[in-house]
Amino acid sequence: MIYTVTFNPALDYVVRVDHFTLGAVNRTEQESIYYGGKGLNVSAVLSTLGYENTALGFVAGFTGEEIRRGVKGLGFQADFIRVKKGLSRINVKLKSQEETEINGMGPEITGEDVTLLFEKLDHLTGGDILVLSGSIPKSIDDGIYERIMEALDGRGVRIVVDATKDLLINVLPYHPFLIKPNNHELGEMFGVTLHGPEEIIEYGKRLQEKGARNVLISMAGDGAILITEEGEVFRMGVPKGTVKNSVGAGDSMVAGFIAGYLENGSYGHALRLGSAAGSASAFSEGLASREDIMKLYEELPKEGF
Repeated sequence: MIYTVTFNPALDYVVRVDHFTLGAVNRTEQESIYYGGKGLNVSAVLSTLGYENTALGFVAGFTGEEIRRGVKGLGFQADFIRVKKGLSRINVKLKSQEETEINGMGPEITGEDVTLLFEKLDHLTGGDILVLSGSIPKSIDDGIYERIMEALDGRGVRIVVDATKDLLINVLPYHPFLIKPNNHELGEMFGVTLHGPEEIIEYGKRLQEKGARNVLISMAGDGAILITEEGEVFRMGVPKGTVKNSVGAGDSMVAGFIAGYLENGSYGHALRLGSAAGSASAFSEGLASREDIMKLYEELPKEGF
């Protein structure tokens, strides 16, 4: 079974305003509500690609109930922990001349709530996949990723981590199956600015030396690089299309990679499907459909370059 963890899921209120003006009344031209959070995005795209999975996380208040209700229509199971204090977030994403985001705080998650999450994770066994992605709410210790991986260490659970800086660096000794920094985040981890694929590959391998098994580095319009635990390096470009949405593209890439790897164990195929899924979501107003993903998959080279 595949499990995702979203510590701070949200309702994403996405609005488009023609020529947004600060300090004035602005009226929307288009508006949509999505069930947001990096883990939920991964779960939704996995479901789109035909893979059953369960989303774990914390919800609170009337917004939490709407998230719980809404994800039932996205095709995956949800086993959320209901938190007593606060509200699940509403994130406002404003699209105009530029994209602007206002993200809510989220509920207060107690130590008792975290214990309930660990009880659910305790049922994971060999062959399961766990996706840990996104930031950590202020009410939770920043070491939560490490604690989860320590608790599951030695069980054969393949753990995917999509996080930034210390959250990612600190889990490497537990040998995550896959990590997915982008090229800028990779440089920030080592305090350098990376120029070109050779340097990106060099520093990606340094993350492997610290414990990562497979390193997937996204590079926006320049495609992606995968450094596998077997020592292979794959590069994949991006298909042609118009970027409409930056939200969820990276999560879609993670989901596509997992689905591709589970399909036949080929890292080249996993990178190709992950790249197609990420691009398809970037070219869509929301998360991509299976039809869009497979169409772009056929446009990408079979083995990268």
